[in-house]
Amino acid sequence: MAMTMTGEVQLAAPREAVWAKLNDPEVLKACIPGCEELEKTEDNSGFRATAKMKVGPVSARFKGKVTLSDLDPPNGYRISGEGEGGVAGFAKGGATVGLTEKDGGTLLSYNVEAQIGGKLAQLGQRLINGAAKKLADEFFDNFAKAVQG
Repeated sequence: MAMTMTGEVQLAAPREAVWAKLNDPEVLKACIPGCEELEKTEDNSGFRATAKMKVGPVSARFKGKVTLSDLDPPNGYRISGEGEGGVAGFAKGGATVGLTEKDGGTLLSYNVEAQIGGKLAQLGQRLINGAAKKLADEFFDNFAKAVQG
């Protein structure tokens, strides 16, 4: 099942500060809902992660890898990843993240494309989209607090 999501978040912080936080594993770990582990890979091209997620009746611990590419500090990057959740299924996808100066702060824009399979895909598009939007909203609320510190 394919899923797309776009959005923008206005942050009251300079672009360089937002860029630094977007690349800080401790900040990201604290902001990602259900994140249990997040550490930089040996080659510093991304992160290894473990997160516990619940979508409708399906609960799983996902282990995965996230890679950063097309780095353009402090303007943005492409993030791609995949996670395996055992019988619950898998998720893989990517997002482009852009940072622009706006209203004395930074406008963060994102465009996500993802594929999910297994039990998760059987839950239906509406439930999956609702859960994805809730996770994104939670992440950006947490991230805004971390950036504005």
